[in-house]
Order: sequence, then C-alpha cells, then structure tokens
Amino acid sequence: MSVGTPLVAAEPQPVSTLIPARVDRMRWSRFHTRMVIALGIAWILDGLEITVASDVADILEHKNTLDMSARAVGDIASVYLIGEVVGALFFGRLSDKLGRRRLFILTLGVYLVGSGLTAATAGHGAGWVLWLYFTRFVAGMGIGGEYAAINSAIDEMIPSHYRGRVDIAINGTYWGGALLGTLAELVILNHLPDTVSWRAGFLVGPVLALAIIYIRRNIPESPRWLVMHGRQKEADEAIDRMERESGEAGNLPALDESKAILINPIDDMGYFALARVLFNTMPRRSILSASLMITQSFLYNAIFFTYALVLATVYHIHSGTIPLYFIAFAVGNLAGPLILGPLFDTIGRRIMISSTYILSGVLLALTAWAFDANLLTALTQTILWSVVFFFASAGASAAYLTVSEIFPLEVRAKAIAVFFAIAQAFGALGPDIYGGLVNSHRGLFIAYLVGAGVMVLGGIAEVVLGIAAERRSLEDIATPLSAVSSGLPTDPLAASARTGFSHGGPPKHSK
Repeated sequence: MSVGTPLVAAEPQPVSTLIPARVDRMRWSRFHTRMVIALGIAWILDGLEITVASDVADILEHKNTLDMSARAVGDIASVYLIGEVVGALFFGRLSDKLGRRRLFILTLGVYLVGSGLTAATAGHGAGWVLWLYFTRFVAGMGIGGEYAAINSAIDEMIPSHYRGRVDIAINGTYWGGALLGTLAELVILNHLPDTVSWRAGFLVGPVLALAIIYIRRNIPESPRWLVMHGRQKEADEAIDRMERESGEAGNLPALDESKAILINPIDDMGYFALARVLFNTMPRRSILSASLMITQSFLYNAIFFTYALVLATVYHIHSGTIPLYFIAFAVGNLAGPLILGPLFDTIGRRIMISSTYILSGVLLALTAWAFDANLLTALTQTILWSVVFFFASAGASAAYLTVSEIFPLEVRAKAIAVFFAIAQAFGALGPDIYGGLVNSHRGLFIAYLVGAGVMVLGGIAEVVLGIAAERRSLEDIATPLSAVSSGLPTDPLAASARTGFSHGGPPKHSK
C-alpha cells in the first residue's frame, strides 16, 4: 500500500443463504421438544410469580411478617409489571443486537436473582419495603426480557408449519404457571408458618429456573439471527447442529435453490429507527399489533386482578376457598391454547384470531347479562368465565404470535418489546377501573359489556388488517431489512424500509 493511501473500511459482502429454508423443511424432533421445554418456561414463571404475589398478599400485612399496608402490598404487582416493561424494552434491544441465546441465558439469570432476593427480605420498615420493591422490579425485568428474546428465538427456530401451534401453546402456559402457583400456595400456606410460607412461595420460581438453565445453555443461537448479522459460518454450524441433534441429517428433503435469500448485513437499529419502520413504513401491521395486544391485555388484567374481589364481595366466598375457583379458571385458560392452537396453522391466522376474539367478546356479553339478571352463583360465574377465556386465551396467545412473526428479523425482539410495553400500559387501566366498581352491581355489568366490546374490536381489527401467516416462512411474511434479493415473494412493506444497502462484490454463499 502506498504512503498516503487512505484506509477505507471494507463494505459488507452480500451473502446468499438457504438457512430459512433449511429451518422450515425440518420435521418435529426431540431437538424441538427440548428447545420448547427450555425456552417455554418463561411464561410458566410469569404466571407463577403473579399468582404467588396475589396469594401471599394478605400474609405480608401481618405484623409478624413485613407489616405492610394493603396499598403497599397492592403496589408489589405494579412494581413487577413496571419491571416487565423496562426489561422488555432494555433486553429487547440487546436481543436484536447481541443475539437470542445470550439474552435468554441472561434474562433467566436476572429473574432468578430478583425473585431469590425477594425471599431474602428480612424485616419491617420503609427500607425493607423499598428493598422488596427493588427485588420485584428486578424479577419483572428478567421476565419482560424473556418475552422479547424467547418469542424471537422460538419463531426463528421452529419450522413454519408448526410455528403457530407451538407459539400459542407456549404463551398459554402462563396459566400452567398460575395453576402451579395456586397448588403450591395451597400446600405452603396451609403447612408452613406465615414467616416462612411467603418466602417459600417466592422460591418456587427460582428452583424451576435453576433446573432449566442448564438445558438452555445447550440450545444453539438462532441461525437466522446469525446469518442476518453476517456470521454465516456460525449460522451454518448452528443449523448443522440442529439437523444433527434432530436425527434428520442426511434424511431431509432436497432444498429448492430458488428459495435462497441474498442479504447484505446491516448494523443494529435503535428504537428511533424502529419507530420509523413500525409507524411510517408498516403502519397497518403496527395498528393490528397494537389493537390485538391492547384489547387482550385490558380484558385480562381487568378480570384476572379483580377475580378474587368479585368472588369475595359479590358472592361472599371465603378467602380460603377462592383458590379452588381460580383453579377452574386457570384450567380453562390453559386448555384453550393447547386445544385450539393447531387450528391456527390449519384453518389459518385471520379466521382463528378474529373468531376467538369476537366469540369471547360475545360470550362475555352474555355472561354480563346473566350477571346483571342475578342468574349466577359463584360456581356458574366461574364456569362461564372459564368458557369465555377458553377462547380469549387462545386469541391472546395469538396476539403475541402475530407481533413476533409479522416484522422483519432485524427488529423482531424490539417490536415485541414495544407492543408488550404498550399493552401493559393500557392493561394497567383495567384493574383500577373494575376494582373501583366491585361494590356496584350495575357498574360491573357495564364494565363487563365494555370489556366484551373491546375484545370484539380486536377481532374486527384482525378481520380488516390480519395477515395470512400460517405455514409461511418468516422471510415470506416480512422480508428482512438486510435482504438484497430473494426467491420468496417480495414484501413491499419491508422492501420500502431497506435503504442504503451496497452491493460490494460477488455474494458469498451460506448453506
């Protein structure tokens, strides 16, 4: 090189890759089962944490425990939810920048530390209350980060023809965690003294996390994320490992070379660039995502966080018996995604999402009418709510699926984080509104009708704006922003977002 010749950074070289096609051609195997178990624990832990916090609320007011006021105890859930929002936004950005695998190890560790430290809260006074809030905030951050990193990883590593049912089932396991928390608390609260029982409750989640973190260490990085960030050799190694561990190496159908994608890796995008993509380039998809997430979050928080209040105030059910009613409610919520999930891959997203939203809204309106007419008992109210949320739970799980599959890979985790945060902000209104109406029979009736209308609006949004994403490659649904060309149908929305890509020489090839 001659003296004085300026140093010029090498432009990124385009890469031709068949990795998305290789992921989607795989059949279900023990590798996928192990991955789902390792990653799906996030929703179980979230349901567990919320349930435990609700069940031990009364104990934390006792003078021999933390001697907290009722309002201070209520704020525990609020702090946890705020932590989830902050964690989703913070770790969502890191997940798109640093990779899925690093984050689903880190976020589980953050949750484990936060929840473990909650049980170490030692005494009375404002200082210990602040400590308790801090630990709940940290635990919430870990779970919020899990939502962004895990949904991204699952969607990118599950074959397209299984993606809907798997994602919906995993999101629905939140209620498996809630059920586990309820059963655990029934045993713990009835067999351990107050000073120990609430701590033991908060340790159930960390014990599960410790049991699963080793399995997570053996899950590879998303090969889609690797190749989109220019790490084609690592991406090939990851997909080779997936095929080898599935037992299918050498037995898979031949690849269609026309499905290759030519990409030019780009730098990490921040939230300002994401906002431009979401609300300027892809407004219809953003409106759809916000509509589905906000409506389900409002209804769920409104009913779930006031469930015990309604049973105790309206139907005069003793607090010690309420968990038994909650078990039935949780079973209905868990069964919906597990039973209806496969239909989202066969019948299709638009029909199933709109149907579950609208049907749950109509059924809730009928339940509200029976409630207003004084036709219900605590038992029949619980049965009807279980039926309503059998459908609502499948729809709500599909809202998370929608957000995670209709935006380009480069911004997927951040998009999940943004709409999760928006949903939580609106969802926080539900408990406040419905809680203030618990002593007004007519007021609750009107509130239930409003909740029903909100879910119907979500279903209408899906009818108008929904995307037929079933059994389609993620790159078909939303072409990566880094794509130069592909053999897949062109997505004009993603294409209009791609600017400033250079073609620096002949493409490298990635299997």
